[in-house]
Amino acid sequence: MGVTHWRVWAFLLVLIVVYFTLTLALGLGRAAPDLLVVAVLLAARRLPGAGAAAVGFVVGIMRDALSLTAFGASAVALTFVGFVGARSRDLFIGDSLLFVAAYLFAGKWLYDAVFFLLARHEFRESALGFLLIQAPLAAAYAAVAGVVALVLYRMISADL
Repeated sequence: MGVTHWRVWAFLLVLIVVYFTLTLALGLGRAAPDLLVVAVLLAARRLPGAGAAAVGFVVGIMRDALSLTAFGASAVALTFVGFVGARSRDLFIGDSLLFVAAYLFAGKWLYDAVFFLLARHEFRESALGFLLIQAPLAAAYAAVAGVVALVLYRMISADL
């Protein structure tokens, strides 16, 4: 169990590093899939509510370190998403790829909705346009990227 535990955390750390590599080093910015939300949601499936909220807070602070206008909004949103993701484990049980895709989609959309409410001044779009068009597209993109990463992880380690 100890080796599996470290493999999962290494996988989540790789997702975080890949996200920052895509957004900063390669300059993709918002065109990169949101692997930070994916990492928090996958960690939330294995942690209790407080642990998942702590992971969300730390990852959110890392993201907010790059934000000039909405510092703290991502930390609060990822903390909330991490806690809700961990609590959803009591309601929904499943490890199939379809379930994980739906879970990642819902979690990313929830993150975008909470972030929009906290950092509304950063967006020029209307609430309906953002929450009904852009957020679901970004959620689908993140879910597909998360499932692809999870399939690669399962092929390599036969875990999670």
